[in-house]
Amino acid sequence: MDALNHFDTKTTNRLLRAEYLVGLIASFYLLFTHLSKIEWWDFAALFLYIDLIGYIPGAIAYRRSSTKRIPKHYYVLYNTMHSLVTQSAVALLWWLLGGPVWSLLALPIHLFGDRALFGNFLKPFGLPFEPELHPGFDALRSEVTADSAGPVRAQRPVTS
Repeated sequence: MDALNHFDTKTTNRLLRAEYLVGLIASFYLLFTHLSKIEWWDFAALFLYIDLIGYIPGAIAYRRSSTKRIPKHYYVLYNTMHSLVTQSAVALLWWLLGGPVWSLLALPIHLFGDRALFGNFLKPFGLPFEPELHPGFDALRSEVTADSAGPVRAQRPVTS
């Protein structure tokens, strides 16, 4: 993936997931070194609310849909709730209103876990809400990974 080609190959996706795995391990390390300071009800609420708002409504709508096409607002809810930007703002607001607490580790554990363990990143509008291989992407990935001898040269546009 680069600034102009917004897709991952299997290798780049694994590397990206490995980066989130490092964050997940660091978050779990902090959690286990501060177990006695965790407010478990707060931790559970912070961990669960992301999916209660951002995933479950869209998953229900998707499963109920006969066409498997659901309104974009479900994607917006998912992407908003599963955004590191949004959850950083939630953590900052919690910190400002109630002070720093170790229970806030639920936020990165949830997000890093989704990305590292399950491969769930933000959802593009043009794809089904639940993972399903798009034939166009499959063809593109095959074309891009077919030439293992080196990078594909960019074609110059034909001008008249």
